[in-house]
Formats: sequence, C-alpha cells, structure tokens
Amino acid sequence: MIQVSNIHKAFGSNQVLKGIDLTIHKGQVVVILGPSGSGKTTFLRCLNALEIPDQGVIAFDDGSLTVDFATKPKKKTLLALQRKAGMVFQSYNLFPHKTALENLMLGPTVVQGQSKAQAREQALALLEKVGLSDKADLYPFQLSGGQQQRVGIARALAIEPSLLLFDEPTSALDPELVQDVLGTMKQLASEGWTMVVVTHEINFARDVADHVVLIEDGVVVEEGSAQQLFEDSKHPRTQAFLQRIVQ
Repeated sequence: MIQVSNIHKAFGSNQVLKGIDLTIHKGQVVVILGPSGSGKTTFLRCLNALEIPDQGVIAFDDGSLTVDFATKPKKKTLLALQRKAGMVFQSYNLFPHKTALENLMLGPTVVQGQSKAQAREQALALLEKVGLSDKADLYPFQLSGGQQQRVGIARALAIEPSLLLFDEPTSALDPELVQDVLGTMKQLASEGWTMVVVTHEINFARDVADHVVLIEDGVVVEEGSAQQLFEDSKHPRTQAFLQRIVQ
C-alpha cells in the first residue's frame, strides 16, 4: 500500500493542490478524473517527484521509503521515489535519436547499473509484451503515435517500478490508435500492476478502475468505486462533471 497524505503544491501565488490524500493499494487501478486545470497532472507528477510538493508525505507501507516533503528531501530520497514510480507521459517523451530498444535500455543501464546484455534481454521481452518485438530497431519517427506510447509503457516497466503512473496516455493519439494503448493498459491491470491513471477515457474507468477519484480546484471532491461514482455519486460537482463528459 502507498499512503499519500496532505499534498500541497503552488506555483507562485497559484495554489494548485490544496491537501490531497489518497490511499493506493497494491494491485489497484486508481483512475483520476477532473476538468482541465484541476490539478490532476500536477498531483501525478508529485507522486514521482517530477514536481516537488511544498508539503505532504508519500509512504510505502513495506517500510522501504517515506518521503516527507516538508523537510526538503535529499536528492537521494527523491531518486529513490522516482525509481519506484514509472511514468507514462501524454506526449511519449521518447529520445528521438535512440531506437525503441535503446530507449528501453537507458534507464536500467544508466540508473540501475544493469549490464547492457541484461538490459537488452529485458527490453526485448518488454517490447514483445506490448506487441512491438518487430519494432526494436526503429526510431520514434518511424513509429505511429500508438506504437510510441506502447514503447513508453514498456520503458516505464523497464525500471521494475512499484507504481505505474499514466498521464492522459491516449489524449495525443488518433482515435483508431487509442484501443491499442488501452488494451496494453488493461493487460497490465489484469497482471496486478499498481496503476494511477489520469484520463478522460470513461469506458476505461468503468471497466478497469478499482477506485475513481474526482479532483477539482486542487481538492478531492469525491472518491469511491467506479460503480459508486458513475451510478450513485453523492456530490453535485461530481454529477455536473459526469454530465459534461459522459455521452
């Protein structure tokens, strides 16, 4: 279990996160919903220290890591958090001058100190896992958006994280490519990966999420099971949001 407590984040005078609490159980798929500008992506980036919260705590219940941001964590502590949380970005963020295989090998060799042979073997297995074993030697510009995103997912898996973070992974894709990426994510969910997903894909949330959280104006408005939020939400702001996005 991962306990996230009282996360605050401001950019100048703009208070983006105003005390977010979230409990993430092992093997759980948590989907975060909310309108644009609500703080969803900022919160996700705080979970692996791409953004440094102004205060709050992230604690892993196995005792392996507790990060208290009020005490200005050391770089070593922040790196440990980043190694526990693999991020899949909206815009892929692959290195354009490296092949798919090389993109996957980079983290394990540079960050984790694996041998190139070990990292290559693992990278090839991960490319096969996401259905891209025949694309290992291609560069990002030679891949479709959906293929690039699946390489991004495989790259996140390469560091063997405790937590997978997805920042609107299908929003930059053409509609016909969305299902390939969602299919890969559903496969990971079925394998028991712990995932936090910021998305507007309501059907994915209905079908796959164990827990759904609505964030608006930097606070958690409502949370619960997918069934609870989509069929029996209690908060008027949740109901208004869902009416806007559910067709």
